[in-house]
Amino acid sequence: MRWWKVLGLAGLAGVAASGVVIARAERRRRAYTPEEIRARLRDRHAEATSLSPVPPEEAG
Repeated sequence: MRWWKVLGLAGLAGVAASGVVIARAERRRRAYTPEEIRARLRDRHAEATSLSPVPPEEAG
């Protein structure tokens, strides 16, 4: 019966750790200003459109 307690505590620790990771990511995401987000999206879009597509015969 003791291993159930260990398993339950491990599960609880996993849930708590997940919450910490999610909260940290959310704080980091909210730290950007709208202008920074727009600039990053524009940079990513420019990078994605500048890459040439792979011809089908070379794709695999």
